[in-house]
Amino acid sequence: MKPEPGSGSGYGSGSGPEDGRSDTVPGPGPGDGRPGSGSEDGRPDTEPGSGSEGGRPGSGSGSEDRRPGSGSEDGRPVIEPGSGPEGGRPDTEPVPGFGPGPGPGPEDGRPGSGSGDRRPDTEPGPVPKGDRHGTKGDRPGTNGGHHPAPEGSRPAPESGYSADRLRLLQTPGPGGPERRSALARLTDDWLASLFRGAAGGAEAGSGLALVAVGGYGRGELSPRSDLDLLLLHDGKAGARTVAALADQLWYPVWDLNLALDHSVRTPSEARKAARDDLKVQLGLLDARHLAGDPNLTSALRGTALADWREQAPKRLPELHEMCRERASRQGELQYLLEPDLKEARGGLRDATALRAVAASWLADAPREGLEAAHTRLLDVRDALHLTTGRATDRLALQEQDQVAEALGVLDADVLLRQVYESARTISYASDITWREVGRVLRSRSVRPVLRGLLKGRTAGGGTGRGERSPLAEGVVELDGEAVLARTARPEHDPVLLLRAAAAAAQAGLPLSRHAVRRLRTAATTRPLPVPWPAEAREQLITLLGAGAQTVPVWEALEAEGIVSRLLPDWERVRCRPQRNAVHRWTVDRHLIETAVRASALTRRVHRPDLLLIAALLHDIGKGWPGDHSVSGETIARDMAARIGFDARDVAVIATLVRHHLLLIETATRRDLGDPATVEAVADTVGTIGTLELLHALTEADALATGPAAWSTWRGSLVADLVKRVTARLAGEAVPEGRTTDEPTAEQERLAVEAWRSGGPVLALHTRAEGQGETEYASKAAGADGDVVVDMGTGPDVAPEPEPVGVELLMAVPDQPGVLPAAAGVLAMHRLTVRAADLRSVDPIGEGPVLLLSWRVAAEYGSLPQTVRLRADLVRALDGSLDVPARLAEREQAYARRSRGVQAPPPRVTVAPGSSQSATVIEVRAQDAQGLLHRIGRALEAAGVTVRSAHVSTLGANAVDAFYVTNEKGEPLPDAAATEVAQAVERALKQ
Repeated sequence: MKPEPGSGSGYGSGSGPEDGRSDTVPGPGPGDGRPGSGSEDGRPDTEPGSGSEGGRPGSGSGSEDRRPGSGSEDGRPVIEPGSGPEGGRPDTEPVPGFGPGPGPGPEDGRPGSGSGDRRPDTEPGPVPKGDRHGTKGDRPGTNGGHHPAPEGSRPAPESGYSADRLRLLQTPGPGGPERRSALARLTDDWLASLFRGAAGGAEAGSGLALVAVGGYGRGELSPRSDLDLLLLHDGKAGARTVAALADQLWYPVWDLNLALDHSVRTPSEARKAARDDLKVQLGLLDARHLAGDPNLTSALRGTALADWREQAPKRLPELHEMCRERASRQGELQYLLEPDLKEARGGLRDATALRAVAASWLADAPREGLEAAHTRLLDVRDALHLTTGRATDRLALQEQDQVAEALGVLDADVLLRQVYESARTISYASDITWREVGRVLRSRSVRPVLRGLLKGRTAGGGTGRGERSPLAEGVVELDGEAVLARTARPEHDPVLLLRAAAAAAQAGLPLSRHAVRRLRTAATTRPLPVPWPAEAREQLITLLGAGAQTVPVWEALEAEGIVSRLLPDWERVRCRPQRNAVHRWTVDRHLIETAVRASALTRRVHRPDLLLIAALLHDIGKGWPGDHSVSGETIARDMAARIGFDARDVAVIATLVRHHLLLIETATRRDLGDPATVEAVADTVGTIGTLELLHALTEADALATGPAAWSTWRGSLVADLVKRVTARLAGEAVPEGRTTDEPTAEQERLAVEAWRSGGPVLALHTRAEGQGETEYASKAAGADGDVVVDMGTGPDVAPEPEPVGVELLMAVPDQPGVLPAAAGVLAMHRLTVRAADLRSVDPIGEGPVLLLSWRVAAEYGSLPQTVRLRADLVRALDGSLDVPARLAEREQAYARRSRGVQAPPPRVTVAPGSSQSATVIEVRAQDAQGLLHRIGRALEAAGVTVRSAHVSTLGANAVDAFYVTNEKGEPLPDAAATEVAQAVERALKQ
């Protein structure tokens, strides 16, 4: 009599309970019938040992008769296969009143009291160690854990089901929906046999039924999915009888180490719980009969759907808010490197919500591709469960290759792209559906008479709901959306597609799905001519210049495949993951986000159109092998010509794409005071106009990448470089700034004090956001340890809340090992080095003094005291402080706590032609505590002098450049430079 698992599923309105499916289960309340306020899936969040209704029998009591047998140390009963508990009933013996055997209950013989309360009325006793009850996946013998033991890890009473289940999951063959349905059928038959054995074959009219809900109700059993079960009874049987039946159902499940979400309720209790808790109500929408009285299950299904549809105007906004809150907490699945397949926006939970909306009959979700996207996410979760052996929904980096192999996918990138595509489909469907729900609810909130009055006012020129307001030729606003005008003919107007998109974005309106579908059909039958007409190009630029409103309109076009039709090369970057912790978006979304950021900078350039197109195309080469800047230049030329730019503009766009990383890399890794640096950038850029565009593109790109890619400090470095290159291109004298060899007055003063005292002297300058160069607080520590505070010249020098960083000046009498010692001390005090500059001066002609200028920031907490920094530096220089050992201890402690992915090996190279006065050694490595200290030790061991260092940290990656010379102050010969680079690389790999 039971339906096929998952039958009748679909997103259309008017279908069965599966339309409103949810990975939830009716969660019992703490003894009073109320639903628990636990997790979103409706499971009761009871405290360990609280003995809630959904907990295992005997919770909250130390009575022996509820824990038969001797029991293990953690309090669970030891039940051997085929045997009942000592002094209790056999696991397969019928329950009293429903079978022929006597089937005694617990030794105390007393049923629990209260509606649906299956707890025994025993005297309170101590809860055994590890005996947790009522939590998700709880079973005796797991110490309250949430992860069942692997299949077949211990003998099970139902060895037939266990063996069949193991065989099904481990035998190669078709997976996906077929395996999930087969697993559900196998589990159905097993549970039905348990029920029949316990209830003596109770069927119609017995007043007892076993019901699957949630994911199990839909037949979507992944290898480690919970079994969501509801034991339904009509209230006529005694509480002891129902509790005994529940025991004989739940214990075999626990003994197979299967996660179980369970509850025992009457239909009225189930309805009350659903009214009180949305999560419980969603779970009941998927009720599916397993065994017992089918009429009881059918009645529950009918009332659950009727209640849902009646209460939909109230519950749907609550469900929408729940989805939004979860999205803000978990993020968007389509952009996460380690996505949660279930909880993140666009995941399985959202698919569940869409089906619940469809079951309400208020709105329907777009069906095209939705079921396939949902199935793909389920397939990935199945493979994740099998490869990890755990009930997890998070697709961690270290598991993606194994999951891809299990699914027969080429690699982890292809896997992530498929996951992102599925999430994007579900997210887009969610946006459309919730927008429609809002429209319907708004229309229902206006009474018919009032609606008539509003219609009358509209006819007289008011602003009623049905009014069409023109936005552009062939585009109007209707009911909060941009739609096509009645007279629009997209099949005769190929530019209408871009005109409608630009008008919607500029008006801050979503583009109607019906309009997008019409435009897609028209674009297929009559595409834009190549090259595009001028109007099409202008409309694309208008769309890109709309700011943040560009994103939803662009996503609507992408969801219908229109963008790839307009720009065929876009397909290679669509949903392409970026395996870099700095990037927060996929490649395609990063390109759009860069255009959004660039739209705010269009007033800074003479050609905003070129800036916006370059922003859209700057990473287009990431879909091809090799350097994406090089391949992107070629693609950008073709795409710019296709869009309709002339040859001169095409050349500028290609230059911007080819060199979009030039300014940020040069500013953070090169000596800006070196004439060769400025000369190289000027020769590459060519004109001041191109430099202006490149400056804006650099900032937009970095801002769109993520918070780690841009800061006031980076912006100041890029601006300094642009200023110098602009002067060079204009034929003016390049400003020298602080990068000349002449020390400042303060540096000279520190050097004199260091020479006289024979020890290091430190000065710490704190400058905050928005303060000028002379507005800072200075703390200096001399040889005697005194601290002198000197305020700058500003009249109101108030410290800002977030310092950009601090400048730390060190003057140390020249001696070996100063750089690694100083870098090690900074690492010990958890200071992150952003930049470093080293030079040697002779302040009074009596011997050299090393000047080290650091730009540092506290990793967390407050800045250390200058006196402590100096004391540790003195000890590091005289050898009494073992810096390498201290850093090694910290690194080992960090390694024990971290679960990071294996980082790629470091790479050290020589940058030829980067400087005329020094050799530039570039280091690319995983950022870590003491990295600069280790590099400094390696350079010291190589016998070279570090003239300056330029440090750049992007997320977890460190990219540092060191200007080194030989003992004569000259650049190294090529062979010697290569040997130094190799030596540093070997040191970092150790």
